[in-house]
Amino acid sequence: MKTDIILKYFPDLSEEQKNQFKKLEFLYKDWNQKINVVSRKDIDELYLRHVLHSLGIAKIQTFKDGSHVLDVGTGGGFPGIPMAILFPEVQFTLVDAIGKKIKVVQEVIDGLGITNVKAIHTRVEDLDSQYDFIISRAVAAMPTFVRWIKGRIKKESVHERRNGILYLKGGDLSEELKDYKTAEIYDLTTFFKEDFYETKKVVYLPMKYKG
Repeated sequence: MKTDIILKYFPDLSEEQKNQFKKLEFLYKDWNQKINVVSRKDIDELYLRHVLHSLGIAKIQTFKDGSHVLDVGTGGGFPGIPMAILFPEVQFTLVDAIGKKIKVVQEVIDGLGITNVKAIHTRVEDLDSQYDFIISRAVAAMPTFVRWIKGRIKKESVHERRNGILYLKGGDLSEELKDYKTAEIYDLTTFFKEDFYETKKVVYLPMKYKG
């Protein structure tokens, strides 16, 4: 069963969470035939390349019940939907500027019956809410991303780690992050042994505050 790879690294899931993860494949294959949000080759490796990859953030940071997380440029719902399954008591907001992608995301949310997720067709710059953490998967270089999300992170932290960005990226990040002295880089090979994760990382960037 393809969800075995999720259970391998997250063995303590409830039966409801297991069922929700199982449903993902059917929902994405069904919707992907109508609106292509996951590449054709990736849809067959959905759990390895998208679901588990999204959950890599949870190996770095767990979210407290009642906290608020924003997924920017969610595309087909990654990393937001897998993370929302994993943290059912955390409120997730998923935004994307492309309406057809948000349509699929909303259909997947409805199909799963999860109630801790909002999907919004908008640009992050047009939001007026603030969040504990902002998550994303390589939608832009870090300087651009930081500019996009300015003012969207709460000043008061309820987690031990200061509020900020948790960003899934790959490859050599030295040039992109050279101006971010506080950035922390975590290799996903520390947690996941599959070859796909050889160059995959989570970047944590705490947000600076003036005053």
